[in-house]
Amino acid sequence: MPDRPLTLMAVHAHPDDEATGTGGVLARYAAEGIRTVLVTCTDGGCGDGPGGIKPGDPEHDSAAVALMRRRELQASCDILKVSHLEMLGYADSGMMGWPSNNVPGAFWQTPVHEGAARLAELMRHYRPDVVVTYDENGFYGHPDHIQAHRITMAALEMTAPTPKVYWTTMPHSMMHRFGQIMREFHEDMPEPDPAEAAAMAEIGLPDDEITTWVDTTAFSGQKFDALAAHASQGDNIFFLNMGKDRFGEFMGTETFLRVHDTTGAAIPENDLFAGLR
Repeated sequence: MPDRPLTLMAVHAHPDDEATGTGGVLARYAAEGIRTVLVTCTDGGCGDGPGGIKPGDPEHDSAAVALMRRRELQASCDILKVSHLEMLGYADSGMMGWPSNNVPGAFWQTPVHEGAARLAELMRHYRPDVVVTYDENGFYGHPDHIQAHRITMAALEMTAPTPKVYWTTMPHSMMHRFGQIMREFHEDMPEPDPAEAAAMAEIGLPDDEITTWVDTTAFSGQKFDALAAHASQGDNIFFLNMGKDRFGEFMGTETFLRVHDTTGAAIPENDLFAGLR
């Protein structure tokens, strides 16, 4: 008998990222009896405040927003049946180029070795079999996502080898469909300028480079509800506009790039735990 359960650790930047990128796998593997650990690196204080008050508005209170988002994150974890929530508590850095990038205590300003050392302690405690985080560009260039990638990869070097490590991604075919759906919901949406279109085209990977396609269709309702639990950020969560049925059709598969493996499991694969059970 193993001395511990199989364990998935997902390292995310903000409250709500857990649902967007990995809500399906967190719910699926929890239902299969796998221990799920979510590490959220920042407090989300650069999110919208009550009534949609935006960062930069004189009435925006980042401490109050962080408290509100902490409650929403717990509700999301309850919906997804996350076994353990760990919060590193760094200040949300905001989008790239915002003044909040440079605030003392912001995650973007945190030395990588410091954040990595704290995450490594959690890895030693939980001994995950699978770790999931972002790629080097944080999927779309957000500073906190990039920093989450950096501390995760550094923490892995500080600890005993983890059998499997993945970066979240999206196939280009799905990004194309996403653009079509966006235009469907926003008929007056202008075409992106060439530079923006080129940047969008770089997000994700060609379909044939995706190593791991996990069917989470049966858990898309939980994923939708987990996103909806982050109600204060509803203006920023386009997927909620689809409704549950359309959401399930579009978001029923979660995709990853496998970047480390000791199991020898063949790729492409349809299970993050292929080779481990």
